[in-house]
Amino acid sequence: MNRALMMGCFVAALRLSASAGVAQGDGLAVSESDEQISIATPELEAAVRKRGYVSGVAAQSFLDKKTGMRDAGFGMDIVDWIMEPGSDEAYRGQLERELVYPFGNLYHGKQPKRSIEGPQICTQARELNPEVVRGEDFVAVRQQFQYRTAAPGKKTGSRWSQVLVFPKGKRYFVSMDRSDAVKSSEAMFLRVDMPGHIRHTRGDTFSEIYLSYRGETPIPSSEFFEDFAPDEKFNYRRDRDGVPQRMIRAYHLRDPKSGKPGPWLAGMVLDPSATSEAWCHQRGYVCMILEFGERPIRAGESFSAAFVVGYFDSIDEMKRVYDLYKGNTRLDVSPEGWKLQK
Repeated sequence: MNRALMMGCFVAALRLSASAGVAQGDGLAVSESDEQISIATPELEAAVRKRGYVSGVAAQSFLDKKTGMRDAGFGMDIVDWIMEPGSDEAYRGQLERELVYPFGNLYHGKQPKRSIEGPQICTQARELNPEVVRGEDFVAVRQQFQYRTAAPGKKTGSRWSQVLVFPKGKRYFVSMDRSDAVKSSEAMFLRVDMPGHIRHTRGDTFSEIYLSYRGETPIPSSEFFEDFAPDEKFNYRRDRDGVPQRMIRAYHLRDPKSGKPGPWLAGMVLDPSATSEAWCHQRGYVCMILEFGERPIRAGESFSAAFVVGYFDSIDEMKRVYDLYKGNTRLDVSPEGWKLQK
């Protein structure tokens, strides 16, 4: 997946003045322009893009007010295609170019996979119409997209939906990605960036990475100075490794100019059994792809995963928050409140 096309438009968009939809009170503020929705709580700032590189929270818009630090990647909870195991080699000539999924390389690794519905939302949807939901002590954003291309013989029209909730008093947001399927599959899954990729030059933006399924010792940034394939090291697969107690992936930020340590930025999959594969490899940046589902599904059914994404002062703090919400896969929101469900 090519992430290079979006950085210029992100920087420009973050400088735009909001033109409409300002709501403020109790430390919560929402402003809306043609390009994005900007959200502020007493603890965080974030933006959700309407145009360009869409889905999730926009790159470098996620500000931790306690430390003044921002995310180091291309956005958080960014969404791609609907996929399943198996190769597309037999029919690649019939595919839309962006649905082709080559494997056996440093970029995607050796595992055969195929995109069965597209386009890749983040780069190709181009425009979404997110909706703000305002509650007494939170701001939420809902958005969705109907897939419009498919592999030969596959029906298209499945719907992706996403909910992002920013609670007052927290340095994190809670989110959900859901797929409502129009076709059946023995192992359908959705691919997201969780928490998000890490842009760096020889570890200048982060000092270490914590992967809960690999034990308690963080991985130093020096392990990511040279490119390697996603299945070469630090890879997780549910069918090979089993279900861990927690599914937490985090990187320890540091200021690239001063070297000063910052907070951890973590992405947590609240039902650890939902994750089918998790990447953590170097390909010009640290790629933190996560795939969830990969179980049988029938047309008309849906599958989802719920996440906590945000800033933490320690690994122990991440674990405490994880255990508070553990086991949930759904997130519902209305002006009356938000609720995680199994």
